[in-house]
Amino acid sequence: MTTSIDGIARRFGDNVNTDYIISSRRKRESLDPAVLKQYLFETITPDFAATVNLGDILVAGKNFGCGSAMEVAVTAVVGAGIKVVLAQSFARTYFRNAVNNGLYPIECDTSRIEEGAALHIELGAHVTVRCDRMSEPLEAEPIAHEMLAILDAGGLVPYLRQHPNF
Repeated sequence: MTTSIDGIARRFGDNVNTDYIISSRRKRESLDPAVLKQYLFETITPDFAATVNLGDILVAGKNFGCGSAMEVAVTAVVGAGIKVVLAQSFARTYFRNAVNNGLYPIECDTSRIEEGAALHIELGAHVTVRCDRMSEPLEAEPIAHEMLAILDAGGLVPYLRQHPNF
């Protein structure tokens, strides 16, 4: 099965830590994704939450999601209607939290993807990223079949509901 995702690139750099994604103080106020999304990236890009659109795609450099292991850093991204993060690499805990919550973490060379570029992603046995500003597609790291099944279900809990004998 192949999943296609289209969106507009929202660009960040290297070492975007979980406190940059959502300040840890915000999780004391609420864990509701609809509330958390209004604080997304507030410490590094204060206007981001007001400008993010449903289906935007986060594009980052190396080590995205480093720092603490707080799951709310994924919850806020998903709450904003973002389904995919493209990065050169992820902190392992963020990667696992993303899969468990239905946020596609895709590793590829993001160095040539610019803010505002239109992206088309094909997820299947191979992961391909097409950018309207590049002639050649980017080959991304494959996502294990089991992880892709969890992601396609919307995360680990929905997957387990669909497969109660897992």
